[in-house]
Amino acid sequence: MDLSSTQWLMLACAAFMAGYIDSIVGGGGLIQVPAIFSIFPREAPATLLGTSKLAGIIGTGSAAWRYARSTRVPWRTALPAACAAFFCAFWGAWSVTRIPPETVRPILPFVLMAVFVYTLAKKDLGSVHAPKFDGRRELFMALLMGGAIGFYDGLFGPGTGSFLLFMFVRFFGFDFLSGSVSAKIVNVACNAAALLWFGADGHVWWAVGAVMAVFNLAGSQIGSRMALKHGTGFVRRLFLVVVSALIVKSMYDAFFR
Repeated sequence: MDLSSTQWLMLACAAFMAGYIDSIVGGGGLIQVPAIFSIFPREAPATLLGTSKLAGIIGTGSAAWRYARSTRVPWRTALPAACAAFFCAFWGAWSVTRIPPETVRPILPFVLMAVFVYTLAKKDLGSVHAPKFDGRRELFMALLMGGAIGFYDGLFGPGTGSFLLFMFVRFFGFDFLSGSVSAKIVNVACNAAALLWFGADGHVWWAVGAVMAVFNLAGSQIGSRMALKHGTGFVRRLFLVVVSALIVKSMYDAFFR
């Protein structure tokens, strides 16, 4: 594509900031998706989403790899959740043809508000890593959670990374750092399913996505390094900031657009 230097700069900045935020608490799509839609307002939404997914999966994958090298990964929970998320994301994407995503839009801000209030009220939430499940119960809960989030990501999507982080911390008893790495692994699976879906239909600008991926990767490496350096307290604070932004954006999209 023949893009101006200003367009390339905007894409690069958006991808970098999205990678930074997403690598720590999720929610990178809050930056990257609106940016690419504003730069290409007349292009097909599926193509823009597919291109954004290409950049996102590279950044999220690199963040998961960095976390895996530096901290203990709860693979027994994360892998089943990722597998369920992968397959259910396809189901969610197919369901878009049957269930309009607009039916989910008015509910989202209120769910995010509940997440924000609960996290704010529970000062010690995610400060200690104390897994609540083991054995078959752990496997069942991982499949259930991964499947539900994967379906949501395929059907609608906004806030998937933040929802994953909250669920790993609240329902599985992980600290924010372990929850973050688990969320990244599941998010990679969701993005992979979506990318296969969009790619098979020809809805990916591979060259543009590749350039964005470089900057998304750079942001994710810096973000994951910051999270590992500053620990769970830093992740919790940034999580609250990102969820606040998600509440404002989802409220605007649902009721004022």
